[in-house]
Formats: sequence, structure tokens, C-alpha cells
Amino acid sequence: MTRRYDVVVVGSGPAGIFTALELAQSSDLNILLLEKGKALSNRHCPSIDNHSDCRSCSPCGMVSGWGGAGAFSDGKLTLSLDVGGRLKRYLGPQKTEELIGYVDQRYLEFGASDRLYGLGPEVEQLRHKAGLAGLRLIPVPIRHLGTEHCRVVLQRMYDFLANRVEMRSGIAVTSIIARDGEVKGIETEDGESIETRYLVVAPGREGSDWLVREAARLGLTRHNNPVDLGLRVEVPHAVLRILTDVLYESKLEFYSRAFKDRIRTFCMCPAGEVTMESTGGTDPVITVNGHSYAARKTDRTNFALLGSATFSRPFNDPIAYGRSVARLANLLSGGVILQRLGDLRKGRCSTLAGMEKWAVQPTLGGATPGDINAVLPYRFLKGIKEMLTAMDKLVPGVASPHTLLYGIEVKFYSSRLQLTESLETEIANMFAIGDGAGVSRGLVQASASGAVAAREILRRS
Repeated sequence: MTRRYDVVVVGSGPAGIFTALELAQSSDLNILLLEKGKALSNRHCPSIDNHSDCRSCSPCGMVSGWGGAGAFSDGKLTLSLDVGGRLKRYLGPQKTEELIGYVDQRYLEFGASDRLYGLGPEVEQLRHKAGLAGLRLIPVPIRHLGTEHCRVVLQRMYDFLANRVEMRSGIAVTSIIARDGEVKGIETEDGESIETRYLVVAPGREGSDWLVREAARLGLTRHNNPVDLGLRVEVPHAVLRILTDVLYESKLEFYSRAFKDRIRTFCMCPAGEVTMESTGGTDPVITVNGHSYAARKTDRTNFALLGSATFSRPFNDPIAYGRSVARLANLLSGGVILQRLGDLRKGRCSTLAGMEKWAVQPTLGGATPGDINAVLPYRFLKGIKEMLTAMDKLVPGVASPHTLLYGIEVKFYSSRLQLTESLETEIANMFAIGDGAGVSRGLVQASASGAVAAREILRRS
């Protein structure tokens, strides 16, 4: 028998969770939340647990499951309408700022830390020094949860919803059902058909490929987002403390002299660890990432340096481009490739034989020493090397020969669908939200997008 719900939410990352939270606290609607990954308590990564190579689990426990990819991130709540997504383009600055404040308050209610980084007179001093080095520092208030406390907050959200929303894990949605321009339901991989009045699609970055395929099948208008491509950098924690003690995460921008490309820092993890993850899907690739624990510290800090790739004709598939570069790194290294900056500059391959003598030892045990020159396109590599040189003027030691580089880091953002200001698609009563829909690029704006969709559903119900 076909089951029917008032609202079906696909995906239990921050966007899907906040949709459910907003609906559950303000209505008695019959809500189903579907997640293809595992419950939070069952999510783990064998490569991290065993300090081994990535096993390409499907779905990847690092990016799929309750809490989404954010569950294994270091839980940075970036409280700025200019960073972490494009909600401002849909809602306008004032409404976006109000929503960010609301989302922040909800995270506090579920146990987020009340400490804010990125405020105070020291920030202006650092911004001035960055400018002298040819860098632009973007001050951003940040609330840091830490990887382990992020899971605590997410579990509390789950517990709140447990008696209010039907939640099912290990269920992959294969197709969206629509007739006469209106959503009717979904079908799952085990052949179950589920009817619904409203559908909220929040597949996350791991599910972005699926959403692109469904959008094409349904004839929805799409606009490509760029793909962010680059390396993860690891240095001694002491090197970056002048920045991280004040800002926690430094949002730095640089324009390369060679190509005038914008290079930026991303996901700075003070006293953290470098990790690997699989993109999942039918053709997974292994990429690099990083996180920090609030309580468990290392003596190293890592961050990404990323450039963006956009295309027009005849090739217009930035996601495929990013995957191909990551796949080349996988081919040469078996997963994540690792190189000392000193070796990279000299055109010399880093080797396992010399690794024990390195002044900075990698926190990612499964990375394989090699030559990133053979992997990352020259345009990106040139810009990254230039930015490291500029950063060394701001914080001496960043561009040391001992600095470690991991590749490849790729951030895939789904094609943007044509959406209204309430994030409704061209199919009536179907909403697309979060990172997987190309709306956001972080926890806060993903969460806010869920609140937007939920409030529109409540208004219509």
C-alpha cells in the first residue's frame, strides 16, 4: 500500500534537519525524513578508525548519514551573510541576516558554545597586516563546536525530533514523481512509492549528482556553479596561532599575479587533523578534508587553498572536471597524495624513504608521498604557490620547505535550480535547499535554507 505524508524531506543534513525542526515545532503535519546513510550513532570511517587507506564505502560514512557531511566537520558556524552560501540573492540582505541570527540561536538552544571568534580590535590590526602582504582578510564571526561536540548537538536535535517526525535511515530515494507541474511523491531504491503534498529535497553535496540527474529528467532549469579545486596545507600549530587565537578560521583572499585568479583559504582547522573522504555514488573518488576537535588537540593546523573553475562551451561540466583531477591523484597515489612544499618547489618527488626525517609529520596516515606537480593543473598550482608566499609575509613559516601539501581537495556544488524566494522549484510544492541544491556552502546558510522552505510550507498549510 502506498503511504502518504504531508511533507517528505529527502536528506538529514543541516538543511533537512532545520526543515523538520521548523515544521515539527509549529504544526501537527505528518512528516517523513528520509536519509540514505546511517543513523548518527552508527556512522564511522574505517580508514580513520584503523589509520588505513580509504575503503570507498558506499555510502561514505563521512559525508552521508544523520547530520550530513557536517557531522564529521569541525562544526564551524559562520555567522555572515557574505560567507557560506547565496541565500542573500534569494532573500535579500536583511531577511538573510535575520535568519542567520535565528539559526545561531537554535544551535545555542541545542548546546552550541557561546564563545564567538572573529570580534575585537585585534581583527582590524590583522586585516591591516594582511593588506600589506597583498591579502584580503574577511572578518567573520565564528562559533566553533568541534567535531565531537558537533555530534552532541546533532544528537540532541535527533532526540527532539524522534517523537515528532518519522525518520528512516538507510533509504535512498531514486526518483521524484511529478504530474502536471506539481510534485506527487518519491520512489525509493527498494521500489516503495510514497505520496506527499510537499517535497523538500536536501541531498547534500554527496547527493548533488543525483539531484542534477533528476532535474534534467524533470526538465528543470539549471545553472552551473563553479567547482572549487586545490590543496590542503598543514603546518605546525604555533605558526598560525597569531590568526587562529583571534579569528579561529581566517578567511583570506588573494588574486594571483600570473592569471589574476582568486585563491582563498577554506576550512581552517586549528590544532586539527587532515582526513580523507569518498564522494560516494556509482563512481567515487577520494578527496582530502580536515577537522578539529574541541577537546582533543594536535600540534598542527591545516587549511585548504582553493581556486574556482567555471566553463562555458563546448565543455560545461565543472563537477566532472573536479572529479577528473581528484581521480588523477587517486591513480598516482592510491588515494590522497602528499608532498613537502620544499620538494614541490624543486620539482622533486617526496618519498616514503625520506618521510621519517620530515620536520612536520602528517596527521593523515593514509596519504602517499608523491609529486603534486603531476596532478594539479598549473594554473591552480601557480596561484596556490603565490598565495603561500604572500601568507608567509603575514605569518612567517607558512611557506616553509617543511610545510605539507595534500591533494586533491575538491568542493562540489550542485547546479543551481531555478528557485523562487521561498526556494521552490519550477515544480509546485517541491523545494530544493542546502549545499546539494547549490543554495549554500556551509552549516548556517544550509540550516537557514531549511527554515525558509519550512515556513513557506507552514504558510500554505
